[in-house]
Amino acid sequence: MYGRKVKGINRSTFIIDEKGKIVHAYRGVKVKGHIQEILDALNA
Repeated sequence: MYGRKVKGINRSTFIIDEKGKIVHAYRGVKVKGHIQEILDALNA
């Protein structure tokens, strides 16, 4: 961006258990294929 530092979109997903504790945090994720990764983690 013409020598300027910019911050783009930063996507994150968090898996939270029944007690409200963060079980897993995914940071800087890409949309493609991410939902399957989350579903696999939830089913494990």
